[in-house]
Amino acid sequence: MKKLNTKKEELGLFQEVKWTKVTEQYLDKYLDLINYFFGFVKSNKIKIRIMFRQNAQVPQNLTRNQEEKEYFLLYYQFIKHAFGIDYCNPKKEQVILKLYFDKLPDTKKKNKEFKGYIYALNDHFCINNIHIYNEDIAEVDSKNHVILQCMDIVLGAMNFKLNDMDKEKLPSSRVRGKRTIAKEKLYKNILKNIKIIHPNFNIGVSTSSRGNCTNCWKDSYRHWCFKSKNSLFNSALTKNAK
Repeated sequence: MKKLNTKKEELGLFQEVKWTKVTEQYLDKYLDLINYFFGFVKSNKIKIRIMFRQNAQVPQNLTRNQEEKEYFLLYYQFIKHAFGIDYCNPKKEQVILKLYFDKLPDTKKKNKEFKGYIYALNDHFCINNIHIYNEDIAEVDSKNHVILQCMDIVLGAMNFKLNDMDKEKLPSSRVRGKRTIAKEKLYKNILKNIKIIHPNFNIGVSTSSRGNCTNCWKDSYRHWCFKSKNSLFNSALTKNAK
């Protein structure tokens, strides 16, 4: 994190960097920072996992409680499965898992309840001698964590592309705005970095484990298209639906 902060300062980026701040004026600085960030990803010192849903896959028979807790339920599944934590400890030596969440977006009561469910993952991970302590489940402010800031840029870029925001045009115009064009350039640069890791990478599908489930942990970058077991596909909700 110290090296990333130093790089930010060298680039004159003294405030929080995030996807929503990308402009034509700052594009070169963001490109430089993201290339530097992906150096850590390529060397597997930082692991990135992106989880998203296909809107056309519609969950069925959700209870009111499940609808109200949708964010936390998805976040729980993300922590439990997306990183392949089950495969991080083949030697079965004791591993302490520390979880630092960006500020959780709900009431203190609901946030505390969510942390309780995360703590309960001990029952799932302990078979592999992986443990979570209550004091290691914390919320942090991304303004003070440059890794989270870089992660926000990557996540924002994926959301930008998956939702066709790169095609948006200015009001009453046939052309795209300078900010949209700048963001597209940054997205393409991020994609270029990812394809050095996964040459056949496809942004819209779950990254293959290539026949080896331990790659769910070993891979430094992965996508997971989440689909609940009881969902049904509604073609009217696809991008190409008329």
